Amino acid sequence: MEGLVERQLGAIREVVETAGAAGIEVWLRGGWAMDFHLGAVTRPHVDVDWYCWRRDADRLAARLGGQGWRPDPRMPAAQQLDLIRGDVELSFAYLERDAAGRVVVGAGPWAGTPLPAGMLDTPAGRLGSLTAPAISVTAQIEFKEMFPVWMPERPRRAKDAADLARLRASVGDRPAG
Repeated sequence: MEGLVERQLGAIREVVETAGAAGIEVWLRGGWAMDFHLGAVTRPHVDVDWYCWRRDADRLAARLGGQGWRPDPRMPAAQQLDLIRGDVELSFAYLERDAAGRVVVGAGPWAGTPLPAGMLDTPAGRLGSLTAPAISVTAQIEFKEMFPVWMPERPRRAKDAADLARLRASVGDRPAG
């Protein structure tokens, strides 16, 4: 697994550099966002989850495609951009803004649903010498708390409970109850 972690970290650096050079905004989400907030790799990750603006997805895919990333044929690109290279998977969920200027889900069955206020307005995270934009800790906590409510067919996994505990402890927050 250690080799995969290094390849995933290399992919994060590559996405940040490639997107930055093209003026494309991206933000880590999921487990890697947590790790960049905490400054340490806390557990193995299956993939690297990101957000990007829907309008930038094709341009981002083309730039990364020039570096050997290919569309994941298992995933519908209309809902999110999923790319693979070797054993590393990248997943870019789309963002849009609604008429009120709020950041919303950009595609799929939840398209138009508002996302947490301030989610994108946070300093970049750091892991060693690598920095990467990541969604806010409060958004990370909200997502981890709410997934089992939003999707009852997906009960809270042990890794999500552990992630919630780490994130809450990092900001001095304790669950109610």
